[in-house]
Amino acid sequence: MTWISIAAMSFVIWWLVLFAVLPFGLRTQDDDEDVTLGTVSSAPRGPHMQRAMLWTTVITALVILALYGITRGLGLGIDDIPRIVPDFSNKV
Repeated sequence: MTWISIAAMSFVIWWLVLFAVLPFGLRTQDDDEDVTLGTVSSAPRGPHMQRAMLWTTVITALVILALYGITRGLGLGIDDIPRIVPDFSNKV
């Protein structure tokens, strides 16, 4: 893995994880029973982007470290996937 491929994978994985993490811990105005006049009751209560970005960065770093460990430590790559996944074909 080169640094360019690690950076590219980090970018893609970071955005995927961000959209997965965004709903966690989100409280709506209806949950707190404090709806601001002129807003929808399902609107978020307060911003939580800093927390979401922190968790996104931590999870992405763990995923990249795991991928790096698999490729460098175990020596596995994309060509090794057929050997990792079991063959379910009915060969009699």
